[in-house]
Amino acid sequence: MNKAILTMLISMAPVIELRGGIPFGVTQGLSIGSAVFFAIIGNILPIPILLIFTSKVFEFLKSKSEGLNNFVKRLELKAEKNKDMVEKYEFIGLMILVAIPLPGTGAWTGALVATVMELEFKKSILAIFLGVIIAAIIVTAITYGIGALI
Repeated sequence: MNKAILTMLISMAPVIELRGGIPFGVTQGLSIGSAVFFAIIGNILPIPILLIFTSKVFEFLKSKSEGLNNFVKRLELKAEKNKDMVEKYEFIGLMILVAIPLPGTGAWTGALVATVMELEFKKSILAIFLGVIIAAIIVTAITYGIGALI
């Protein structure tokens, strides 16, 4: 499979996101710039779908079984845990939540928080996209040095 597509697919995965996609792409022979580009695309692609359908999917899963209901409740609690910064700083808070490249943050978490908080779609998409760009810059600078950004 194509290196760029694999980089995008890895960056689409929850938890891994572009934190894993960028180093993967580079180790597969992509230039740092190409790896960053494809990781950003892969990381942002699922976000509109998540923002649109997460609430509907959660409601469906809750009604199917106690186990699925408990699973959804755990995800909602995770969103609740991260929503303080978003409530306090709104757009900037969501962007920062996504931008911090640590476990428990990122585009998937940002989309989950935005959905649970019922934030406006357009503002959420923009905040998450900008957060992904910042995360890519941070991951690249930490992994390959500031010079890789120039």
